Amino acid sequence: MGPIQLKPSSWMQFPDGLNNPSLLLVHCVPCRVKTSFRRNIQTGLNTDLQTATHVSTASRVGLLPLLILPAVAILFRDCMSAWLFMWTLSFAIFAGLKWMSWQRAKTRVAHDVGRSFAYLIAWPGMDAEAFLDPTKHAIKPTAPDWLWATLKTALGVALLWLVARRVPPQHDLIRGWIGLFGLICLLHFGAFHLIALFWQAMGIDAEAIMAKPILSKTLSEFWGKRWNLGFRQLAHDLIFRPLHRRMGVAAAGFLVFVASGLIHDLVISLPARGGYGLPTGYFLLQGLGVMLERSALGRRLGLQKGPIAWLFMLILAAAPAFWLFHPPFVLRVILPFMRAIHAL
Repeated sequence: MGPIQLKPSSWMQFPDGLNNPSLLLVHCVPCRVKTSFRRNIQTGLNTDLQTATHVSTASRVGLLPLLILPAVAILFRDCMSAWLFMWTLSFAIFAGLKWMSWQRAKTRVAHDVGRSFAYLIAWPGMDAEAFLDPTKHAIKPTAPDWLWATLKTALGVALLWLVARRVPPQHDLIRGWIGLFGLICLLHFGAFHLIALFWQAMGIDAEAIMAKPILSKTLSEFWGKRWNLGFRQLAHDLIFRPLHRRMGVAAAGFLVFVASGLIHDLVISLPARGGYGLPTGYFLLQGLGVMLERSALGRRLGLQKGPIAWLFMLILAAAPAFWLFHPPFVLRVILPFMRAIHAL
């Protein structure tokens, strides 16, 4: 009896004439690789879609307070004094922007609930990722740091409660500007710096809102690296970063100044019921100045470094400041506020 010949059934036939089992691996491995590759791509697309959907939902949720809170404040404008409406509207916009920055950062950085609470309640900055990230540690503040912040706070108090009242009443505009400068010095330069030092002493990366703007050498440095870094960080994340590749650096940067102007018009001109457009005009001028400074013409004019650049910065930022803090705002909002806190 001879050996039994087993004929392979149809399911045992190898495709394309590959009847040699040793060639099966050569044929099937690429198929498996392709299948795995397609599966990975599909999984990646599904993950990206889920992530995009999550980000989109988070963005909408983060936007709601910014839309609702200012609208509610404006709705009750006639029920409060001009200065109270100014603070209410300012806080509403600040709270909305704060919530938006936290919403964007909370899923990117692993952190505890206490740090989120501290960021939302006890920190005026807008760099949520740096504040929430427990792996980032700040340099411990020194005694001179605390002294300098305290002196700026004291200067603001002196200007607001002591110096302004010594100006004769017939010069109300000057009294108001002195009080306004004292208020900015007290809050932005003084108290906010003290808060930043407190968090730095706790090991949290909380950068001061004002980074010694007096040391700025150019207009770009003044607005981009030293003045009100809280708003600068948020504007960079929400406006500049998404648009600079599509529109170009100059156009995206200019839109940041447009947004800043509109916000300042909202919290300055609306409570004053006058001076509309002047704060926006001030920031449009700053945006045009930055564009000129960074252009080839600006380089030839010496606007990018040296004494001419410093003088250009000083004139453009300071000279039209009355557009920003225009007389209706000073007379109808700041002076009544100063009287309410017994600064006059």
